[in-house]
Amino acid sequence: MSHRVKICGITNVDDALSSVALGADALGFVFYKKSPRYINPEKANEIVAKLPPFVTPVALFVDASDDEITTLIKGSSRWVIQFHGNESEQDCLKFDRPYIKALRVKNEEYLLSELSKYPSASALLLDAYKEGVPGGTGEIFNWDIIPDDTNKPIILAGGLTPTNITKALEVKGIYAVDVSGGVEQSKGIKDKVKLKEFILGVKRG
Repeated sequence: MSHRVKICGITNVDDALSSVALGADALGFVFYKKSPRYINPEKANEIVAKLPPFVTPVALFVDASDDEITTLIKGSSRWVIQFHGNESEQDCLKFDRPYIKALRVKNEEYLLSELSKYPSASALLLDAYKEGVPGGTGEIFNWDIIPDDTNKPIILAGGLTPTNITKALEVKGIYAVDVSGGVEQSKGIKDKVKLKEFILGVKRG
């Protein structure tokens, strides 16, 4: 089965449509105001309205209020929510939408303990842990500690680039890969050449 591709940190319609044209399966929009890739909900919903069918928009929140999340997802029935903070499973279930739970992988013990806490998640996203940074670190964690029998789709994130994507696809049990900084020319602006190299690298894999 071929791996799916999520391009995260979308901030403009050109990058969104370019990603889709090159073969992206999902687009991530960051609603964490401290991020350089933050996009406001109104603009994000305008972009989502222009997406063709079969492309999934993913809304990334970090310990956001219920009102923030509800306001955003009212704008489109297509949103899948990605929780990237300290949300419990009950927090994630409040909005009656499919959700992805991001886990910031500190070590193998942490990963194994967290994997079982979100049985209702559509998928689990594994990202590198960095103190005080909820995501988008551009760093890689030890992929060897990922178990290949999680019974849940696993999305690999953290430090992926066109250069290392072939190696990443060798990790057992990976359903999809997620990239943001690794295909940018500057924070929040995608590099079309890197996008193409990354997505083609995944599709060939």
